Amino acid sequence: MPRILVIVPAPVSGQQLELRKAQVGVAALPEDVEVDFRAVRASADNQVSHHDYALSEICILEAGLTAEEEGYDAICIDTVSDSGVNTLRSMLDIPVVGPGRTTYLVALMLSNRFSVVTMWDKWKPLVKKTLTDLQMLDRCASIRAIGIEPDTRGLLDGKEDETFAKMLETARLCIDEDGAEVICLGSTTMHDAAEFLKSKLEVPVINPGPLSYQVASALARLRLAQSRSAWPSPVKPKEDMIHAMIEAATAFTK
Repeated sequence: MPRILVIVPAPVSGQQLELRKAQVGVAALPEDVEVDFRAVRASADNQVSHHDYALSEICILEAGLTAEEEGYDAICIDTVSDSGVNTLRSMLDIPVVGPGRTTYLVALMLSNRFSVVTMWDKWKPLVKKTLTDLQMLDRCASIRAIGIEPDTRGLLDGKEDETFAKMLETARLCIDEDGAEVICLGSTTMHDAAEFLKSKLEVPVINPGPLSYQVASALARLRLAQSRSAWPSPVKPKEDMIHAMIEAATAFTK
């Protein structure tokens, strides 16, 4: 029975964690797959600068460090920025899956050109970073934002009417004006809109979180994980230092 740990990149309440867990319901996973969610103990307020990127990396790393010894078979990161993926891959021998990289690679299995619909312009650099790492910028028809500041804790809860309409309008521009053949949601915080968009658009819509769970499950069953040639282990791991850093950081978490 594969056990997957999903790391949420913000310190959230129990109710807010449930909003994230709703992604499992549409993932269509085999019945024997167990998916647990764990929020980081500290984080940046949002990922809009390199200051935020650095804090997110270390906070997500700390949250997943013990996953393998706890008996998990794979880790997924609940952010399309893929923050913490590379650092965790260097520390663990179980597969670590980022929904950003996974989404864009699968988009090219389904199309020649895809577009990314995200929440606001400040998240576009995160999308471009992953696409640049994958050398796929030329396959991205466009990155469009709906112009609403994201809520990384409350997600779209209570704002569905406004956000769904803007997402549909933006996705339609991606298809009609930019030539997108697939629409990729640019954040797991947008997951609630996926089924709505699928019902309104004639092209595939990729929901990053559920897709990453399926990929993680398959990798675990096939006993595949990241290559040590690509993600070498540290010469002298500093787990205790990492835990101590985050323990200290919790005093600054609101």
